[in-house]
Amino acid sequence: MNRIDAPGTAEDEWRAWPGLRDLPVLDLSGVRSAVVVAAHPDDEVLGAGGLLAMLGVPVRLVAVTDGEASHPHLDPGDVAARRREESAAALRRLGGDWEVVRLGLPDAGVRDGDLAPRLAGLLDGFDLCLAPWEHDAHPDHEAAGRAALATGRRVLRFPVWTWHWARPGDPRVPWDRAWRVPLPPAAVAAKRAAIGCFASQLGTILPPGVVEHFTRDDEVLFR
Repeated sequence: MNRIDAPGTAEDEWRAWPGLRDLPVLDLSGVRSAVVVAAHPDDEVLGAGGLLAMLGVPVRLVAVTDGEASHPHLDPGDVAARRREESAAALRRLGGDWEVVRLGLPDAGVRDGDLAPRLAGLLDGFDLCLAPWEHDAHPDHEAAGRAALATGRRVLRFPVWTWHWARPGDPRVPWDRAWRVPLPPAAVAAKRAAIGCFASQLGTILPPGVVEHFTRDDEVLFR
């Protein structure tokens, strides 16, 4: 069984684990611009939405796919259009100055070799690059993370599905290379509002138990 499809870890377990609170805090002073690579619409919000809302700097969102495969029984074009609209609404909730670059690669079919050459120039001139963790257990997330790393830039990676399949202290997770980003209340509120924009995903792809992982007052990144 795929780790994503298996029963997950309850958010109460994560919140009770002192290991999260003991992670070193990421120093974000001096960051004046950022790029976030999202394999699917909503990855940017779930993984790093609070950080980006808190920073309040110009952000380039590299939308790798339009998420058209999330509902296989529906028309892919209709699904993609709705997910683009949801992402745009979520970015408005986060505030700030956003530039969106849509690559249109196939959802559920992202390949490192197709993505890495297109990412290289898109990272030029930005202080911070964020991308999905390359061991997140979703193939598109992993390909996006590997492609970002292949550019040779310093990339901080955010977990998404890891919070579902991993356990506190899980040896498969590089806690020794993890940073914590404390979020002020305004950033937490903005992130929660942004998550609420993804109506097509909530309750199905993102059931309440999964969404709970992204309503904390901090985020985690791997170096």
